[in-house]
Amino acid sequence: MGQAYSAGLTVTESIILRKERIMPLKGKVLVTKGTKVKGEDVVAETLLPGKVLPFNLANKLGVTPSQLEKYIKIKIGDQITPKTVLAENAGLFGLGIFKSVVYSPIEGEVENISAVTGQVLLREPRIPVQVKAFIDGIVTEVIPEEGVVIENKSAYIQGIFGIGDETTGELKMLATTPDDELDAGKIDDSCRDKIIVAGSFIPYHVIDIAIKHGVKAIITGGIDDQDIKKLLGYDIGVAITGHERIGLSIICTEGFGKITMAKKTFDLLKKFDGKKASVHGHTQIRAGVIRPEIIIPLDFKEDELISVKATMPVLEIGTLIRIIRNPHFGSIAKVTGLPEELTKVESETLVRILEAEFEDGTRVLLPRANVEVIES
Repeated sequence: MGQAYSAGLTVTESIILRKERIMPLKGKVLVTKGTKVKGEDVVAETLLPGKVLPFNLANKLGVTPSQLEKYIKIKIGDQITPKTVLAENAGLFGLGIFKSVVYSPIEGEVENISAVTGQVLLREPRIPVQVKAFIDGIVTEVIPEEGVVIENKSAYIQGIFGIGDETTGELKMLATTPDDELDAGKIDDSCRDKIIVAGSFIPYHVIDIAIKHGVKAIITGGIDDQDIKKLLGYDIGVAITGHERIGLSIICTEGFGKITMAKKTFDLLKKFDGKKASVHGHTQIRAGVIRPEIIIPLDFKEDELISVKATMPVLEIGTLIRIIRNPHFGSIAKVTGLPEELTKVESETLVRILEAEFEDGTRVLLPRANVEVIES
């Protein structure tokens, strides 16, 4: 058997990227097709509905629901503030004695008025949501009232795991080799607003120092899962990550524990030291896999943005792979053989395997499900 298909992990010096930037609700698109944008530019915006507050107006005024209509001063759709009178009566015998006035408890608008229950529904102000471009590029498609598609040419690296949302900043190499463990002394005010690159590992106390120095993101080979628990205050489990608010984003290129960063990944980051990058820690390892990404925009001509059909990563002789199960978790190897026959593994299961060779020449047999292709 000459080749097979497998899950892939892209690490490449040049790729055409296509990113959809879509609003959670319909809103207003702020750019047109052909517009050149920066990652920090707002390309669309919308308003999310505010929280609804039920308010028993009849009870507050001291009247029955059927009487409320005579005293109410608002109607559905009215804008309100804490100074807005919702209802008032004329007092005892209409002389203003013991007059009752009810003011709005919030700023917002009137959602609904019920003559049956005497309640009104008040909605807090709408919440503005802005969608940024995230990557430098060109708007190649506008989806009316929904968002845009942005394309560019970039150096591109997918990670194994991450936490934290989208951010942009300048890459700053703090590691000198792929197996460096980042020392706290290397982080100072020159790292503020930067995306710093560690080597094989970054411990909790160094992450804490990076947060205090205003680092935007950390790229590391590995991280201790217990350090993530300390950062978040809970176990990460198998949930979708990427929306944590810890002060920065973290992208692990290899996995958990102290794992030497792949040389190809390290060399690529080193080559673009000092360049602008867009990164995020969004991760989902179940159906609909989402990977953390490191995107370094390159100069390009518009005619380079040619749509290319996505293809499945191919396992073949010479393919570079990363092992994603113990005992070689995180290790990089090259495929040297793809036996066609099924082979019984330790679990007594018959599976398809491959033969791979490490840099030191050692060869191992592995289930194909235990590896992923490093695409280039």
